Amino acid sequence: MRHLCDIGDLIRRLRIHARFGELSRAPLQLLRLELRGAHAECDWIARPPDAWDAELPSGAGYRNASLQALEDAIAVRSLLFQALPGVHSAAIRVYRLSEGECRDLIITGTVGRDPGLPATVRSPAMRAKLFGFRFDLNEGVLENLHPEECAVNS
Repeated sequence: MRHLCDIGDLIRRLRIHARFGELSRAPLQLLRLELRGAHAECDWIARPPDAWDAELPSGAGYRNASLQALEDAIAVRSLLFQALPGVHSAAIRVYRLSEGECRDLIITGTVGRDPGLPATVRSPAMRAKLFGFRFDLNEGVLENLHPEECAVNS
């Protein structure tokens, strides 16, 4: 019964976190949450660029959306391990909706409970890398991962 309560707590925390972000008012769209003993899998669609960022110069909206996606990945990882004490690793996949409602994988990784991250790391991209996330960042914008990278982490 405790396990079910922990899952309910995680879902409630994800709903609260998913409502809006600091850099995008759009909600996260949780696609899948699966628990298998001490391992979890969680997939979601990243928040799109905020409509108010459309007037900013040279793709600032996409950079903000990418930064928000990295911050969300770090936060969801933290929520998973806080709410589910029996989980020791999690496979996380973050997708972005592209034209035609296709999903493009932009962040993936199998993360552990305690990577021993130094407190002095301020860069969200570097923190995400140290947690175990894989992604390609080009001039501040998350690029789609190549199919061979997707297959390794699926």
